[in-house]
Amino acid sequence: MQRCDWCLKDPIYIKYHDTEWGVPVHDDNKIFEFLILEGAQAGLSWLTILKRREGYRKAFADFDPAKVARFTPEQIADLLQNKAIIRNKLKVASAVSNARVFLDIQTKFGSFDQYAWQFVDGRPKVNTYTSVDQIPATSKESDAFSKDLKQRGFKFVGSTIIYAHMQATGMVNDHLVSCFRHQEVKKL
Repeated sequence: MQRCDWCLKDPIYIKYHDTEWGVPVHDDNKIFEFLILEGAQAGLSWLTILKRREGYRKAFADFDPAKVARFTPEQIADLLQNKAIIRNKLKVASAVSNARVFLDIQTKFGSFDQYAWQFVDGRPKVNTYTSVDQIPATSKESDAFSKDLKQRGFKFVGSTIIYAHMQATGMVNDHLVSCFRHQEVKKL
């Protein structure tokens, strides 16, 4: 069974690749989870974040944006002592402020899902790359999505982070065509 090259380094990566990466996500809490995790990943490896995912789930109220939006300065200070997550002051603070903006977007659009998927016209963009070297770090869609999020007040949502988010949540199918998941995800 052939997989994308990037996931072959670790069993955690393989499981994530085989079961989650590229699968379209329409649940707002799951989308919020990926936004927070992608922001935390900035400057680090995705494997580092995947290994701490359970810690993030506990620390960030199972990624319930309404609960995270109400975190107090004391709760934020406690998070900065939590060894189960990346203890970067800016990243932790942005998760809380991003939760507040996330809720605003939900109110304005009916759901964050409705808002996010408009950047790909409501359906996954299916790419046909044959090599990892062909996969871009950004796209015109991630540029537009990132710009709009920033204008609304989001932090840690540069175009590269948002492109990774789009890959993770299935807005973009970047499985290599030789990968067994390319066709499986395409059918979802």
